[in-house]
Amino acid sequence: MADTSGNNPIQSTDLPLHLLHRGKVRDNYDMGNSILMVTTDRVSAFDVVLPGAIPDKGRVLAGLSAFWFEKTRHIIRNHLLLLVKEATQLREFFPPDSTPPACLAGRSLLVRTAQRLPVEWVVRGYLSGSAWAEYSQTGRVGEYDLPSGLKESQELPAPLFTPTTKEDEGHDMPLTQSELNELIGEGMASRLKETSLAVYRFAHELALEQGIIIADTKMEFGLDGDEPILIDELLTPDSSRFWDRAAYQPGKSQPSFDKQPLRDWLVAQGWNKEPPAPQLEADVVSLTAQRYREAYHRLTGQEL
Repeated sequence: MADTSGNNPIQSTDLPLHLLHRGKVRDNYDMGNSILMVTTDRVSAFDVVLPGAIPDKGRVLAGLSAFWFEKTRHIIRNHLLLLVKEATQLREFFPPDSTPPACLAGRSLLVRTAQRLPVEWVVRGYLSGSAWAEYSQTGRVGEYDLPSGLKESQELPAPLFTPTTKEDEGHDMPLTQSELNELIGEGMASRLKETSLAVYRFAHELALEQGIIIADTKMEFGLDGDEPILIDELLTPDSSRFWDRAAYQPGKSQPSFDKQPLRDWLVAQGWNKEPPAPQLEADVVSLTAQRYREAYHRLTGQEL
């Protein structure tokens, strides 16, 4: 790990622990009966990891996930055991001759193990992004027929559940309800569809009180024994689209508190959404970092 102070962007980790998996953003380490999930400052868009990093991004994602895991415990259990606020909290897991690096603080979650279900549980409350593009062409979003004449970014009559596959490499693919039923069983699919919608509705109302609209989000579930629990991240700028309620104006794309400015810049470059991605410009990195930090502050009422 290049930085031990926590002041510089962290793109990768190299801890004296057993690395289970290195994902697009997170490095997961085996801690025996639990997993250390280190959220780096890597950034992905359109399912591609981009060159460079976004300062403080990992701390925002870990902190917001912990915030929402705590807020939604009344709806469903989750995998969070500990938000690592001080690296010394991890000393017992490290070899005696090594010290947990300081930069793990604030960006690491100790979580219970679970069997991940291979699905992205997507809920959309507003007509934006790929949903707006699909509606503009077909009048539909996924399996849903929608009323004619809806505007871009308009709130939908009711939140839509539009699941996709969960791919480690490449693009996630849409799933129909029947495909989801076949993949994980009809009973589990129905239960987690309703849970996903319940989590979204609860979070949407809470965020509105803080002046933020959650336009859409995706979540993941795993099995702890036979029981489903929320895992990975929850309601962060990487998994959700956040808008400023005070500036909200249906009929156009909305300024966002997530990585939409970064996506917009990539689209403007004419990138084909396949590796390799273009190097991010400094002002794009700075703006994106600012939006991540502001999302954290607005939702939690705290500074990083």
